[in-house]
Amino acid sequence: MQDNNKKLDFDSICEQVFKIDENIRSARVINNKGKLIAGGMRQGLRALEDAKKDEMLFMELSLRVRMRHEFDEEFGPVEFSLSHRGKVILMSYPMIENVLFVSTERQVDLNEIPFKILEIIKESSA
Repeated sequence: MQDNNKKLDFDSICEQVFKIDENIRSARVINNKGKLIAGGMRQGLRALEDAKKDEMLFMELSLRVRMRHEFDEEFGPVEFSLSHRGKVILMSYPMIENVLFVSTERQVDLNEIPFKILEIIKESSA
């Protein structure tokens, strides 16, 4: 599969994520070097962090996701990670060498939304 096809797939995944709930603020795909390769903020919303901090956040996220593979044998592979912050909820979903990074408002249903996103990823890679 060529990079252009992958990007189209990732854009589609991000679009599907936005359709799940209006409280989803962003859906972005980050490569293994921490670079944004697809998606973005929901139209009409502004990021809480500036662009320079985005770069740092993405690099840190990419590193953290790679480090979690160290425990795959003991606990099984990570399907997603969730961080409940003071202003937003952040979720990361490993996708081979990339990561789907989703931010939501705090009032989303945590029993439903993360698993709907996981289902989109699984259907896209089938």
